[in-house]
Amino acid sequence: MRSRSRRTGIIAIVLALVAPAIVEAPRADTLSDQVQLCVACHGQNGVPPDKLTPVISGQQEGYLYLQLRDYKRGDRKSDVMSPIAEALERADMLALAEYFAQRAWPDLRQPAASDAVTARALRANSSIGCTGCHLGEYQGTGTQPRLSGQVRGYLLQSMMDFRTRKRGNNPGMSDLMIATSEDDLVAMADFLAGR
Repeated sequence: MRSRSRRTGIIAIVLALVAPAIVEAPRADTLSDQVQLCVACHGQNGVPPDKLTPVISGQQEGYLYLQLRDYKRGDRKSDVMSPIAEALERADMLALAEYFAQRAWPDLRQPAASDAVTARALRANSSIGCTGCHLGEYQGTGTQPRLSGQVRGYLLQSMMDFRTRKRGNNPGMSDLMIATSEDDLVAMADFLAGR
């Protein structure tokens, strides 16, 4: 009996120490609650307060849905987004993608790239063919994201994550980013952000 009591006491102590470290995604049962959860990081007015958080207002609906799906499946990983997406059902993801796609793309007021940076970015584009999927004005379509006017820090981080295969939900993008120099990726981020 004494051994069982000691074991129960040890288990209680371990649970007390570990329980605060277990983070659960906040509950958001309605579309309105889910939207509020999203805008906490992505910005009420569509402008994310953090320079590594992407604009989702006005983004392509198909792309938004696929990213939520990939976070839920674990194909794309994020300490913030993965637990949130895990709590969403397919219908929730579709509704959120539709909601944010219908919002206006915000003006982040990022500076235009210099002529030299623009020339370098356009040379890189001609080598890897960004506009083949993201279209001539980098607006994207369907499941291809808009890049034009996206947060610079997010663009660069995303390209680097593809390059190192940290972001594994699009192997074709990883191959393209590996084939592109880091200096060219920096130029592309500057160029795309300032459009």
